[in-house]
Amino acid sequence: MLEQLLIFTRGGLILWTYKEFGNALRGSPIDTLIRSCLLEERSGVASYNYDAPGASYTLKWAFHNELGLVFVAVYQRILHLLYVDDLLSMVKQEFSEIYDPKRTSYYDFDDVFQQLKKEAEALAEEMKKSKQVGKPANNTLGKKQGQVQNGIIGGGNKKKNGDESGSDGGDGDKIKGRQLENGNSKKKHVGKGEIPAKINATGKENGTSNTGAFDVNKLQKLRSKGGKKTDNVVSKGSKIEPAKKITKKNRVWDDSPPEPKLDFTDPVSENGEEIASAVATDQGDSMMDKEEIFSSDSETEEEDTGKDNNAKMGKKGWFSSMFQSIAGKANLEKSDLEPALKALKDRLMTKNVAEEIAEKLCESVAASLEGKKLASFTRISSTVQAAMEEALVRILTPRRSIDILRDVHAAKERGKPYVVVFVGVNGVGKSTNLAKVAYWLQQHKISVMMAACDTFRSGAVEQLRTHARRLQIPIFEKGYEKDPAIVAKEAIQEALRNGSDVVLVDTAGRMQDNEPLMRALSKLIYVNTPDLILFVGEALVGNDAVDQLTKFNQKLGDLSPSPNPRLIDGILLTKFDTIDDKVGAALSMVYVSGAPVMFVGCGQSYTDLKKLNVKSIVKTLLK
Repeated sequence: MLEQLLIFTRGGLILWTYKEFGNALRGSPIDTLIRSCLLEERSGVASYNYDAPGASYTLKWAFHNELGLVFVAVYQRILHLLYVDDLLSMVKQEFSEIYDPKRTSYYDFDDVFQQLKKEAEALAEEMKKSKQVGKPANNTLGKKQGQVQNGIIGGGNKKKNGDESGSDGGDGDKIKGRQLENGNSKKKHVGKGEIPAKINATGKENGTSNTGAFDVNKLQKLRSKGGKKTDNVVSKGSKIEPAKKITKKNRVWDDSPPEPKLDFTDPVSENGEEIASAVATDQGDSMMDKEEIFSSDSETEEEDTGKDNNAKMGKKGWFSSMFQSIAGKANLEKSDLEPALKALKDRLMTKNVAEEIAEKLCESVAASLEGKKLASFTRISSTVQAAMEEALVRILTPRRSIDILRDVHAAKERGKPYVVVFVGVNGVGKSTNLAKVAYWLQQHKISVMMAACDTFRSGAVEQLRTHARRLQIPIFEKGYEKDPAIVAKEAIQEALRNGSDVVLVDTAGRMQDNEPLMRALSKLIYVNTPDLILFVGEALVGNDAVDQLTKFNQKLGDLSPSPNPRLIDGILLTKFDTIDDKVGAALSMVYVSGAPVMFVGCGQSYTDLKKLNVKSIVKTLLK
């Protein structure tokens, strides 16, 4: 039973709605579809599943790109309605004929829809019956074909051309996998399609005789002769003095102390105690507060894209593509878009975008352009690139506010510390980038406290203690082999007592498949309900970013005792200065999780933390 069918514009204006009488949708499946699928460029998928308390729905949709209309059908997932796709295409065709941009209501479409629904249901029933009738017929046909092959065409032990032998040629030696042409078992068997080896006068086959082309002894003699000749050549040219070998100088070990400029350890007093060094005044301003200047070289970019488009026009040729760009095309078809989309997919993959993500993006762009009219003097490739650029900007632009400073002040007014938990796999730089975030918050006159909740890795507490000492920030620690959830809870209580504005919680690095550690992380988040969960990931990972983020979110959801589990809220991308133009990991992470990139680590000092420049990333991905 169809629950609802909705027709609305891309701007969000609802034109016509069908609802099953007496049934009301649970939750908000249409809003969730728009927010989680259509706006995130996932419209290339076939359907979307929505789960609500007490109901599970499947949503299917179709676009009319030329008119800017969206058609969405909702039905119970358990029903598996077969006629929905046909119904959507029929509704799309009929409604497009009566659509007028000036009209806002279409009550006269109710009767037309009822008729279309009956036709689609009848068509689905006929197809179902034809499949049921066709099954036994196909089985009997297959049996007859098998009997013909086994009983008539030489199968089994039947006679073939008067020969009472089997299919092995009559010599009793059955060889599996190839059909023999000669029936003599004493000779070499030759497979069908193989070239028989020629027999020479000595009775040996070519390729195995000592006089053959690949004689090993002759080959060794030729090599030895060649070696002598090269020796003669060297001796004749002995007038030229050979280059002298460069001998390695012996290393001199001395007990002199290291140079001061290479010594980055904290100074030590006469009593042996380390002196805390205040580096906050020496490091300078954090890059988070500096606006990155983005210069768009539009002229050179247009020239480059023009060259690429001319080079990648493919089978259509230069003349036909130029004629289409001048005259315009009635409606773009999928076959017209495939060459340009394939080139874009390859380009995204060279920039370290995961293959699965690049393919889904291309499918979504194709769905948004199919049926659209191509403007005059416009190439298909440039139209596809413009659509892809819009899609990338829409994906990378945060859909919610990521102003942490505002959220910190709001939490301060409520009398609670703002809690940030840093999670991620091993070795991505969680502790180092936690210190960078602490330094940035310090510059905005916000009191920070660190919580050493990595009680698993040796040296983790000492590493965080060093950062806290250099930044003159209080740290809460309980040592190793403690429950990190309890340590974080006590740290938050301590911050509440001493008036700290922000608590930065450092957690142990863990692989996404390590269930015991993921269970401990899920418990930490459930017990302490942090304000922000930051996933720290490397910009170098590429395809592995998809697996990491997907499984982190999946484990946090599955292992949490809460019915509404907390998932990853934001991403901190590290080692961004080491990847050159391979910036695709940022796109893959945002596309998979839907969480924005809130920080980008781009160096080894406390100031090397900045915001993600969306325009720069998109330009780099498409150039």
